[in-house]
Amino acid sequence: MKYAHKETGMTRFLDAADVAALVRSIGVSTAIMQMSDCVRQDFLRWPAFEKSARMASHSPLGVIELMPVSDGVQFAFKYVNGHPRNALHAMPTVMAFGMLAEVQTGFPLLLADLTLATALRTAAASTLAARAMARPGARTMALIGNGAQAEFQSLAFHASVGIDTIRAYDIDPHATARPMRNLAGVQGLKIVPARSVREALVGADIVTTVTADKTRATILTPDMIRPGMHLNAVGGDCPGKTELHVDILHRARIVVEYAPQSRIEGEIQQWPEAPVSELWEVLSGAAPGRTDADEVTIFDSVGFALEDYSALRWLHAAALAHHAGSFVELVAMPPDPRDLYGWLMTPDTVVFDDAKAAAVA
Repeated sequence: MKYAHKETGMTRFLDAADVAALVRSIGVSTAIMQMSDCVRQDFLRWPAFEKSARMASHSPLGVIELMPVSDGVQFAFKYVNGHPRNALHAMPTVMAFGMLAEVQTGFPLLLADLTLATALRTAAASTLAARAMARPGARTMALIGNGAQAEFQSLAFHASVGIDTIRAYDIDPHATARPMRNLAGVQGLKIVPARSVREALVGADIVTTVTADKTRATILTPDMIRPGMHLNAVGGDCPGKTELHVDILHRARIVVEYAPQSRIEGEIQQWPEAPVSELWEVLSGAAPGRTDADEVTIFDSVGFALEDYSALRWLHAAALAHHAGSFVELVAMPPDPRDLYGWLMTPDTVVFDDAKAAAVA
């Protein structure tokens, strides 16, 4: 296989505006569906990947994480933070970027903002699990926590699962008003504001919890859960951060992305010995998503590096197809790799060559 970068030394770069423009041109729902296909394909190749729990640096205000994974052909990593109090300073609570590189040479193929793509792939993974675990015919979803994920989860469940009614609750009513306004034009989707968690759950077949506070919270209690509900627990994604009462776990079928990581960070940190299946097992048919109509099911989602690999793979392919982004000389590529010093001392070393970038495009 011949790669253009071998001649040019250029890495495709997608900044936040590039990614947003790319997703707008494709359409948010279509982008989520395409990314969902990538995530499914990669989870079905589970044994091919070298996997590890993410490396996390925690502070009282948040967490910064690195998430690596490789299938022996391509290597990917994501840098991501989670700082709930950022909202007080008009900053995103989650910010991310990532890289896709070829294993054969180590050359970085793509450097991209992943803040938007993280929201897309989280929604994509949620619906993959729900299609395998929720009761068929689900039409109403309770959405608890109406932050930055709200629109993406709503669109994903509408497009992929057939949800037509979102019963939305947030402790901040202004947060609920935002997705109601942003999604007002989506045909066949109705968002109904609720005054409490309990009110939001009325008639809900699926419950998505995606709250941001870095604390051991109890958003759902056992008395709120009806037989047959599917819980998409997204917000509990680091040590000390949960959303479900532990007794809910004891009466449910639990599916996680990667058990060694989820036992540290997910809802099951409250019950580390909990019997679980991994998502790849459910998608491949090696384990059931549910066994009967009355079973309560939980997708204990914390986010896993393989999903970000899929997101980067999708971004790279979409950028190639749409000629998106720009090109940067991210790493030094001297004509003689052994003469790095000579390259350094060449006066025109840092001159950007537009023709070179055009050749890659």
